[in-house]
Amino acid sequence: MHLTDEQKKRLRGLGHQLKPVILVGAGGLSESLLEEFDRSLAHHELMKVKLSVGAREARDGMIEQLCARSRATLVQRVGNTALLFLRRDKNSNFATL
Repeated sequence: MHLTDEQKKRLRGLGHQLKPVILVGAGGLSESLLEEFDRSLAHHELMKVKLSVGAREARDGMIEQLCARSRATLVQRVGNTALLFLRRDKNSNFATL
C-alpha cells in the first residue's frame, strides 16, 4: 500500500503515543512470533514493533521481512522501533486515510 507523505505524517502522529506490541529479541523471527505478529497487526492496524537485535542491517532486514510477509507499510523507523500500518478493510479505523 502506498501512503502519501501527508498520510504518513498523520500516522506518525497517531503512533507517537503507542507502546510496542511485538518485541523481537535475539531469537529473531520465530514461527510463533510471526503468527502473533499477524494476529496483532490484523487487530491493531497501526502498531509498533521493537527489535532488540544487533546490527542495523539485521534490524532493517527483519523489518523488511515483516512488511513483505504481511503486506504492511513501514511508516517510520526510529532506532530499534518500527511503526507499521496495514489497513484491515473499508470499515477500518483508518478508512479516511
